[in-house]
Amino acid sequence: MSIPNEALQKLVQEIETQAITAQREINVVKAAVASKQRDIRMLELTSTEVKQLSNDTKVYEGVGKMFMFTPIDNVQTRLVSETTELKSDISSLNKKLHYLETTYKNSREHIDQIFKSNGR
Repeated sequence: MSIPNEALQKLVQEIETQAITAQREINVVKAAVASKQRDIRMLELTSTEVKQLSNDTKVYEGVGKMFMFTPIDNVQTRLVSETTELKSDISSLNKKLHYLETTYKNSREHIDQIFKSNGR
């Protein structure tokens, strides 16, 4: 039983579109992961610098166009919570990346199968 050429061509186009979309999303997710990893590195460096300060050192954080005095403990707590949040985001993005890579791989395999079976 053979599939008509028009239907086969339409099927291949749909699978190809799905593969292209998955590839684009893979690139976007990889860029987001890289960005979040840079942010984590910056937060870790800031945390290291803040830990080296003595407890009586005044620390100021930017708020809009102003700077406000903030206790060192509050700054450390904020840095740790932001780092934890970013790591959680990276974990979610890695799951999405795995799904997209699987989708892309499956789409490519389906296209190959269609061409191999049509060539017989």
